Amino acid sequence: MSYIEAIILGVVQGLTEFVPISSSGHLILVHKIFGETGIDLSVDAILQLASILAVLIYFRTDIVRVIRTLFHHIAGRGVEQEDKNLLFAIVLGTIPAFILGVLLESKMETVFRSAHLVAYALIAGSIIMFLAEKIQGPTLKSNPQGRTLDGRKGFFIGLFQALALVPGISRSGSTISGGLFVGLNRHEATRFSFILSFPIIVGSGLKKFLDLSVSGGFMEIGTPLLVSFILSFVVGLISINLLLKYLKNHNLHIFVWYRLILAAVILFFL
Repeated sequence: MSYIEAIILGVVQGLTEFVPISSSGHLILVHKIFGETGIDLSVDAILQLASILAVLIYFRTDIVRVIRTLFHHIAGRGVEQEDKNLLFAIVLGTIPAFILGVLLESKMETVFRSAHLVAYALIAGSIIMFLAEKIQGPTLKSNPQGRTLDGRKGFFIGLFQALALVPGISRSGSTISGGLFVGLNRHEATRFSFILSFPIIVGSGLKKFLDLSVSGGFMEIGTPLLVSFILSFVVGLISINLLLKYLKNHNLHIFVWYRLILAAVILFFL
């Protein structure tokens, strides 16, 4: 892998992991452009770890709060209801993607790495995001602060996160949409989307990393991967911050249009 490829992959992963345009879909397209075959899963695994680190650093206070709440709950100590709601929302919201991830693991490494599938999933994800915005508008007019998060809503949002196992759907796009469907405002839906991503990104990233380490899959990549990792981490932090600020006062429509245009371009060239 050249340094040019490493730079492009790092920037693409850092940007698209958190912006609702699908990181897995974009990485597949970049790998196709460069004609890579054997190293793409290895690179994706490393870059996913960079995304884990970005989420951990940016949301360190919330993640520590959730972990502390978990141990206090297990020990039978009193916890704030809001903290308990967030804990159960994350636990229940992680279950659907975990189960489907285990069941579809073999498909994700073969069938799911198709550029055609990415294009159609980009369109499907755009429809979900558009409908979420349509439904959310009247809800927030009657309740501008949005509804309170709880375990039931977390599980519902987790169902949308499971959809993102298909490259092109977008994990952040689908979970933000799920949050809008249950009445969260955009900022809270986006914030919970990122926090909810942590267990899934940790699990899938570490599994790929360990599998490929055992098989020797990292041996042929070389030092440019370090550059890609650092870029992915830095761009990821910037993307999280900018998206949270953007969605305070803007809707998802710009991302819907981008996804539809990209899908059209993919299908045209294929």
